[in-house]
Amino acid sequence: MEDRMISRIFLSHPQDVDETYLQHAAFAGKFAGRLFLASCAAAVHAVIPCLFEKTASRITAELYAKTHNRGQ
Repeated sequence: MEDRMISRIFLSHPQDVDETYLQHAAFAGKFAGRLFLASCAAAVHAVIPCLFEKTASRITAELYAKTHNRGQ
């Protein structure tokens, strides 16, 4: 039973998107880093509108393009 729980928690979703646990962790970590950059750009843009006018939108669109068909 414990093995099934560990498998469900750590392995089920990565397998659904055809990745190993480590591949998925690397992808998700890079994804999080890009989201962090997008949020920083958006925060700077909120204060100084002439900076990073399209950066957050561009990063978001790139991330969506990489993820919207995963696991299908």
